[in-house]
Amino acid sequence: MAKKAPRRTAERILEVTLDLFNRFGEPNVSTTLISAELGISPGNLYYHYPAKDELINSLFDRYEKALNELLDASDGVRNVEDAWFFMHTLFELIWQYRFLYRDLNDLLSKNRRLETHFQEILKNKTRAVKTLLDGMSRAGAVSIDSRELEATATGMVVVLTYWLSFEYVRDPRNALEPGKAQAALLRGAQHVLNLLIPYLEPDQHAHFRVLVDAYNNPANDAS
Repeated sequence: MAKKAPRRTAERILEVTLDLFNRFGEPNVSTTLISAELGISPGNLYYHYPAKDELINSLFDRYEKALNELLDASDGVRNVEDAWFFMHTLFELIWQYRFLYRDLNDLLSKNRRLETHFQEILKNKTRAVKTLLDGMSRAGAVSIDSRELEATATGMVVVLTYWLSFEYVRDPRNALEPGKAQAALLRGAQHVLNLLIPYLEPDQHAHFRVLVDAYNNPANDAS
């Protein structure tokens, strides 16, 4: 009988590294700790990833690829419910790689590759949000003056990018723990979309409030 092929060591290393980075913050995780957590020798780790930056870059590459694929979905947003789902999905991806955002300034100061790629990420996020606003406008969900589009899109991207940092500063000991994830992501999605309230058509504004109430009161499930 054919045996299942074991997971490649390189894959396991990335999975464990991501978990450690997310739990403790990248600056607080050494390659020695990663090796110990995996139960492998430092030499085995260095064989696959000769430097810590290579671990960071490999994880970042995965994040960037997933993010760009997700941002492409912005052209399908037509109403506030689509926008809510889109933003929440973005926050879920950011949460999956939250160490990047928790330690963003430190990482950018030490890693030139991340510095340049994150600038591109900001551009792509802004472009996606503008596409979202354009689709909602054409569908009659929002009414926004073209002169206000740039500032609104930028504000949404700022909240999207720095929301987890805000959560962390507010409650450093608990904010980034897995048990806090869902509430943090819902708050993030809500605060990004709150920036659209002045531009939402009345029926969309009302539906946004329904969505907020529903997600803030999960006990209202009808099962």
